[in-house]
Amino acid sequence: MKGIILAGGSGTRLHPLTKVTSKQLLPVYNKPMIYYPLNTLLKAGIKDILIIVAPEHAEDFITLLGSGSDFDARFSYQVQDKPEGLAQALILGEDFLDDESCALILGDNIFTDCLSKAVKNFQSGAKIFAKKVHDPERFGVVEIDVQGKVISLEEKPVKPKSNYAQTGFYLYDNRAVNFAKSLKPSVRGELEIVDLNNKYFELGELQAEVIEGQWVDAGTFESLHRASCIVREHELGMKGSSNLEVKIQKTQASKEGAKLTN
Repeated sequence: MKGIILAGGSGTRLHPLTKVTSKQLLPVYNKPMIYYPLNTLLKAGIKDILIIVAPEHAEDFITLLGSGSDFDARFSYQVQDKPEGLAQALILGEDFLDDESCALILGDNIFTDCLSKAVKNFQSGAKIFAKKVHDPERFGVVEIDVQGKVISLEEKPVKPKSNYAQTGFYLYDNRAVNFAKSLKPSVRGELEIVDLNNKYFELGELQAEVIEGQWVDAGTFESLHRASCIVREHELGMKGSSNLEVKIQKTQASKEGAKLTN
């Protein structure tokens, strides 16, 4: 399985912090934000990773992360000239995926759970990860039965059918790219991830797993602050063995071999 981190966009909800840098390069406690979704993939055994970035910040990501050799992984980079929805990431990553299954994670999503078991056990269809929240109307809401099968999936419903929000981590088989290509833009002009997931839902091939640990979508001032507090508390509590800990060698990440695609 290959991995994709979507780290493009303009981060308008975090202006003026993001007027001169990418949201995913902002600090969350003691590391840049992107280290946390990157670590989720690495901990799950995914070593071949595409990082989708905005053109104005591409070189910053390459300087920070390099070719991936310092993480015992291989990183490629893809420029997203214009953000047109989360499902666009799969279309941009078509050549990279090369007809393989993938794990897609949003660059501002932080998980304290280790999701390696779910990744290793994934075979076909699609799988989403849900977290119980107090304000589900702000998210894509998923209704799940006791076997983990999805009963319904709605984007920001006025009257949510459950308190489970769809988080920014998704597993897809090799049909995802073609499904994404078949989507029509929403009223927001974007290819919505909920519409892609509904493709699998209509086929009866969409599963959901409830995560037990913390999850933060660190795209607002409040959630960015909360993410730092959660990471600090979690890492100190785990005394160096945290699932959030990223292995970083002392040497500077090498630029050699880093691949940037327009």
